[in-house]
Amino acid sequence: MDEDETRSIASTLRQAMGQLGRRLRAERVSYGLSRSRLSLLNLLALNGPMTASAMAAAERLQPQSLTRMLSRLEADGLIVRSPDDKDRRQVRIEITHKGAAVLDEDTVRREAWLTKAMAERLTPTERELLRLAAGLMERLADG
Repeated sequence: MDEDETRSIASTLRQAMGQLGRRLRAERVSYGLSRSRLSLLNLLALNGPMTASAMAAAERLQPQSLTRMLSRLEADGLIVRSPDDKDRRQVRIEITHKGAAVLDEDTVRREAWLTKAMAERLTPTERELLRLAAGLMERLADG
């Protein structure tokens, strides 16, 4: 396969992932939360407690923007801040049970839509191809 064919496949894949991403976001119940704040909750759910600077770096956010989002999440009871056990100058941010429940509900809703769409629109062979493609996309993302 030559470079032009690979570029064409990359373009098609990027467009398709964008369309699917938009469709999955449409299934999201906002809970009054922006995508950015939901992303922060997800980051904490996946990584455990973090400092604000680590979160800003991971999400590529300016500290001022992160501070505002964290304040809203804390006011909504979705995160808690506490002093670090080892370095009392550092503050650790952790997702609460309520925050985890919001994320779980969001995930269940979007996965239910995707499961139904796949079952209704794709053959078993096509679903298997998507399973394989998902593994390949994970490899691309890790590299």
